[in-house]
Formats: sequence, C-alpha cells, structure tokens
Amino acid sequence: MSTNVLPQPVAAERRAVLAGTAEHWVIFDLDTETVARARQPFPAEPIRTLDAIHLATATLARALVPDLALLSLDGRVRRSAEHMGFPLLPRDEA
Repeated sequence: MSTNVLPQPVAAERRAVLAGTAEHWVIFDLDTETVARARQPFPAEPIRTLDAIHLATATLARALVPDLALLSLDGRVRRSAEHMGFPLLPRDEA
C-alpha cells in the first residue's frame, strides 16, 4: 500500500528547489483591476473563477513581460489564452 510520502531527503531537496525558484517569482495582488478583467468574458466560456483570475493576472503581467507564455493543461484555459495571443506551454507536439 502506497502512502505517497516522500523520503525526508527527497522532500528536503524538492523544498530547496521550490524555495530557490520562488525567489524569482513576482507576486501580484488581487486588486480591483484584476477582478474587473476577471469579470469580463473570456474566449472559451464557461471558465472557472480561479482560471479567470489567473488569465486576468496573466493579461496584466504581459505589460511587464511582453513575451509571457502561459503554462496550463486545462483545455478551456488554453483555448482562451491562445485566442488572447499567449504562447502556450507545454507546446502541442501534434
């Protein structure tokens, strides 16, 4: 029976990698501009609330990072992001 518990050394290594990566993240506040954009329609409706917030945040972040790519495996998020002009990751290898 698997408990899905990582051995302590592996867990510590993964926490260290995450902490090192997080040092480079930019954290956006959930402000009125983000909420206002999230309330507007998206190209692939219906879209879930958190997905709308993520897409709205990505839209605002693109002002800082014009070549920002969106990473998602969710079909609706990917369709909306593609229609909104975002490069998608992972790339379709079709």
